Amino acid sequence: MWKRTARGRELHFYLAGINNQNFLMRDRETGSWWQQVTGRAIAGELAGSALELMPNDELTFALWKSETPQGHGLVLAPVSGHEKDYDKKWEEEVAKYPVPLTFPGQGLKDRDVILGVEIGGQARAFPLAKVRGESPVEDKIGGVPVALVTGPDGESVRVFRSQLNGLDIELYRDAQNDGKSNGQSDGQRPEWRLVDSQGNTWNFAGCATSGPAADQCLEKINFLKDYWFDWKNYNPRTTVYSH
Repeated sequence: MWKRTARGRELHFYLAGINNQNFLMRDRETGSWWQQVTGRAIAGELAGSALELMPNDELTFALWKSETPQGHGLVLAPVSGHEKDYDKKWEEEVAKYPVPLTFPGQGLKDRDVILGVEIGGQARAFPLAKVRGESPVEDKIGGVPVALVTGPDGESVRVFRSQLNGLDIELYRDAQNDGKSNGQSDGQRPEWRLVDSQGNTWNFAGCATSGPAADQCLEKINFLKDYWFDWKNYNPRTTVYSH
């Protein structure tokens, strides 16, 4: 998600083409061409300009509602006359097309989905399957401690700076409260949470719900959910998480 201003001008964008299976946008004000994946103008009056990356979440609707029960959001409805298109398995259809670029040798297939994080000029790809299987995944990028966390729905992911008041913290899944029913007679899942060695408990929003850090929140880190071949193409010096 990008802020729609560049060089002090508010811009309006439309889809103008596809390059390497990545959207190319144009702005109506200057006709400049922009890359979706980098937010940079590659041709036109604004060539060389970069849009500002905005914090955003990719969550299941159920999780969003649970976090913002009183919240109001714009829910997009199917376009009339095209309802059947929304039932198509687009990921399976796209996978039939050959990738325009390939980068073998780093343990990932071209279409493996990764979470790309860039901090201080250093880029790292985290295989989504590994993050979901090992959450929370902790690492350091550009000297910054980070934690990649899978939410209670098992699908949504967030990345946090695992540092509080200047001190690194280690996060763990609560072994006594791991999201399973644990034989509860009512069949209800216990509340999802993380814990740390300082006696704090944390929710998926990255905020401490109890302990010495209660009501404090960790800084969210922006990331890009992308195919490996695409991330590698635009981040040629990227490393891959493999712990």
